Amino acid sequence: MLTSRTFVKRTRAGAVVKVVREHYLRDDIACGAAACRLCPPAPPGTGAGSAPGLEARPSGPASSLCPGPHFLLPDTNLLLHQIDILEDPVIKNVIVLQTVLQEVRNRSALVYKRIRDVIQNKEKHFYSFTNEHHRETYIEQNRGETANDRNDRAIRVAVKWYNEHLKKIEDEEKIQVIFLTNDRINKEKALEEGITAYTCEEYIKSLTANPELVDRLACVSDEGKEIEGGKIIFPEHIPLSKLQQGIKSGIYLQGTYRANRENYLEATVWVHGDAEENKEIIVQGLKHLNRAIHEDVVAVELLAKDEWVAPSSVVLQDDGQNEENIENEEEKENILKTSVSKDMLRPTGRVVGIIKRNWRPYCGMLSKSQIKEVRRHLFTPADRRIPRIRIETRQADTLEGQRIIVAIDGWPRNSRYPNGHFVKNLGSAGDKETETEVLLLEHDVPHQAFSQAVLSFLPKMPWSITEEDMKHREDLRHLTVCSVDPPGCTDIDDALHCREIGNGNLEVGVHIADVSHFIRPGNALDEESVKRGTTVYLCEKRIDMVPELLSSNLCSLRSNVDRLAFSCIWEMNHKAEILKTRFTKSVINSKASLTYAEAQMRIDSTTMNDDITTSLRGLNKLAKILKKKRIDKGALTLASPEVRFHMDSETHDPIDLQTKELKETNSMVEEFMLLANISVAQKIYDEFPEFALLRKHPAPPPSNYDILVKAAKSKNLEIKTDSAKALAESLDKAESPTFPYLNTLLRILTTRCMMQAVYFCSGMDNDFHHYGLASPIYTHFTSPIRRYADIIVHRLLAVAIGADSTYPELTDKHKLAEMCKNLNYRHKMAQYAQRASVAFHTQLFFKTKGVVNEDAYILFVRKNAVVVLIPKYGLEGTVFFEEKDKPTPKLEYNSEVPSLTVEDTTLHMFDKVKVNIMLDDSNIQHQKMRMVLVEPKILGNDTHASLSAEASSKEEPEKKKKKL
Repeated sequence: MLTSRTFVKRTRAGAVVKVVREHYLRDDIACGAAACRLCPPAPPGTGAGSAPGLEARPSGPASSLCPGPHFLLPDTNLLLHQIDILEDPVIKNVIVLQTVLQEVRNRSALVYKRIRDVIQNKEKHFYSFTNEHHRETYIEQNRGETANDRNDRAIRVAVKWYNEHLKKIEDEEKIQVIFLTNDRINKEKALEEGITAYTCEEYIKSLTANPELVDRLACVSDEGKEIEGGKIIFPEHIPLSKLQQGIKSGIYLQGTYRANRENYLEATVWVHGDAEENKEIIVQGLKHLNRAIHEDVVAVELLAKDEWVAPSSVVLQDDGQNEENIENEEEKENILKTSVSKDMLRPTGRVVGIIKRNWRPYCGMLSKSQIKEVRRHLFTPADRRIPRIRIETRQADTLEGQRIIVAIDGWPRNSRYPNGHFVKNLGSAGDKETETEVLLLEHDVPHQAFSQAVLSFLPKMPWSITEEDMKHREDLRHLTVCSVDPPGCTDIDDALHCREIGNGNLEVGVHIADVSHFIRPGNALDEESVKRGTTVYLCEKRIDMVPELLSSNLCSLRSNVDRLAFSCIWEMNHKAEILKTRFTKSVINSKASLTYAEAQMRIDSTTMNDDITTSLRGLNKLAKILKKKRIDKGALTLASPEVRFHMDSETHDPIDLQTKELKETNSMVEEFMLLANISVAQKIYDEFPEFALLRKHPAPPPSNYDILVKAAKSKNLEIKTDSAKALAESLDKAESPTFPYLNTLLRILTTRCMMQAVYFCSGMDNDFHHYGLASPIYTHFTSPIRRYADIIVHRLLAVAIGADSTYPELTDKHKLAEMCKNLNYRHKMAQYAQRASVAFHTQLFFKTKGVVNEDAYILFVRKNAVVVLIPKYGLEGTVFFEEKDKPTPKLEYNSEVPSLTVEDTTLHMFDKVKVNIMLDDSNIQHQKMRMVLVEPKILGNDTHASLSAEASSKEEPEKKKKKL
């Protein structure tokens, strides 16, 4: 059956054409109720897909409003805003209309994905009903009726049809369909039409056996529920239509709002587009921040030049003590306003409106309430860039000391903080499992178990190489190939070989796991891998990008087993000059899986001369030449303090912590991986100039180096930054015979001045240069087990050498650019998650240590604090000179020399100091390493003396133990 609409349309050429839109209607679409014998069974793959649909006897919670058996049918707005309620295990038997699903899809990709997941969950009994194609539930839009009103009417028609239809089921107790809507007009119309309708709040409060569900209700209105009697704090947001006009005309600028982690009264807005001079706009003060939240897309208005400010050097945390005391905030804002030279002023603005909210569920804890038996509480997010959130809960006693998830609903103009609602309890704060879950959620790391749909695309075991696999593949199993990795590595994705060939030259091969052989474009396994983007390495666990069967087994180039590889093979002379390069899919059989230390021991051995050792020595010799060539071209050698934990085998708690020691073999492997990446980059770009997936590292703007140049100058050293080569050479010369660690500090600081390296599509960019490696072109090819970018590069290379066929998405530069955006985001979040894991394990390590006295170096000076680095532990922390309830010492900050004078003691960047380190767990939510300056002594500060005494008393038993 069909309905058809005909209308005329004028083309660009001026011709009038007749367009017929046909809409097919069916009478064989099932209602989804298991008890219904009137409907045909739903064909597989329609309606609820693999889910079984609605139960014969709804087993949902008992409601005082509708005690009989019932199904729920929500409208679009309810589904969009109350998804947390609908996901709760208590809520079952929900009908999701096609009209609602389509509207949700257009308005929120995130909620759409969540509701699709719920529909697929067999235990929830959600049913997707295709009302827009059902003969009795499809309706036409009336003349003068808005699309929104038509959709509301379509939803009510579907509810009515369901109730009439379910009456025909022969059962002693009839099943009713309850319409849930928070739209007042829609509800009134439904009641007029004889439909049983409730708001979400009315229905949830009627579930007397589940009072905890009330906490999960979102409080929905444009600006959030206003606080009774609260005075207006913030200016009104300008409506979206006016904002868009203002952005077009240049009155306002659009950009992404980035809250400052160290100062809650300051943020920057990164302007979208090409206005380089206004790329970054500073926003300071509560009213100017105007209820924007980290990562929102906002509209800002530039202030007059005489109101511009410099980035603040003050470390300022929101203590939440005076939540409505705005005078207190104004006092704090005055701290930010200090006189600075004109050249330090930056474009400054104020947020005038929100273009797109980028809220997500936030992990954190309830702030301790002074008043017992209150329902309104403040929630403190784990991420310091997110403001506290006001929620209502009856479970405050139960939730004390627990990590919970909260969602934001809105932010009224008369409230210091946004409103939100409780979503989920994660577990006790400080518990290792809970903290790891928080860390993964906060950094948006997909870490759920791989679904059956994904696992179904894995090869069947036992697996072996077939004749079909050998097509377009070279047999290299005779070569002496070996891998060199960190200890305990199971996802080995690269192996090497080096041998002399008949003409006196050397053949060198880099062999990379052929992951793209197992992951084919477009299937569920491929889609999951691209979504994850990268493997995330935490201190004691790994979140794999691909299932373990591939990552630790079939794709891992373990020794003495046949493995499929993608090989890059060079013919080189003994000066490491490349004479020929070729690429081939291959089969290898690694002869040894070595650690860096084992490989180093072989190279250094005077007695070992077997094939593996000879190959390693050849590789090491060539690597040294390659590294020298790179450095001569201007490649940078930077430093970062990395640490390695030694875990207790039973408790898995860290028992020792030391900085990673790099050996010659680390550098050897790195050189050949870099060379393979450069060779492959050139090959895929030559073949696909528009579609190559490459990696670039932009040169930092000169202003990024200001702090480095000033810090070096204060030590009578000159750092030149006009090119990477000039920077590399001046870093090599920047040495002090009396202060050998100074050069490492300068290199660590240089790392902080750098831009982020990013993936991009060659057809969408014209700057390919990799600044840090001083290479005109670069990509990632060598780690496809743990990076999705490398899989795409493998596919491009396979097409380039005729070993595989292409597919449409591979040669669509817009789709590749979108993919690069996701990969860059995933890599950045993985890095942050890894750092957070190190920080958490460092806290665990110091938990049992008491106070530790260590040498440190000042990395940065702030107006009221210094940031220090403790090389022994690779640990960074802030030493504050202002403490609550204690007189503040006299502080003088000099931004030109980077120094801070505390009373009569001046502290410069890179000064060597002594600090006491201890774990401050007074705030269980934000446990941190507390650092106090011991040397040089600051006059009038008694804290140091008492802490030193505490430290020495704890050190005494340790000394005795050692003597024994």
